Amino acid sequence: MYKVEVAARGGYRFDAKSKDATIIIDAKSGGMTPPDVLLASAGSCIGVYIRKYAEGAKLPVGEFTVTVEGDLGSQPPYYFRRIDVTIDLKGLPLDEKRSRAMIDFIKNCPVHNTLKNGPDVDIKIR
Repeated sequence: MYKVEVAARGGYRFDAKSKDATIIIDAKSGGMTPPDVLLASAGSCIGVYIRKYAEGAKLPVGEFTVTVEGDLGSQPPYYFRRIDVTIDLKGLPLDEKRSRAMIDFIKNCPVHNTLKNGPDVDIKIR
């Protein structure tokens, strides 16, 4: 099971810790906001799956970028109505068949599948 502990640090700043890593989330002072972190999670998970696909297919993928843009609705309930992902392989040419195969593989990313399938979320106070 995955576990992240989020600790309030004053105002709208939070430290999110998992294993030995901590990220700072700050909804008011120019840091990454919780929606930014959600998009970053999707983009980095997709990045991992690009790397896995490239290694398996013996593709010379070096540096690349994954841009994730979300359209957060303006009316309650607030959620991303649309998320667009653009992958830039920095000039690596892929034919249509290889591009489709890579996209199909990337869709196995657990963050993508979570967003697509809408998990049950149980919230409790102790």
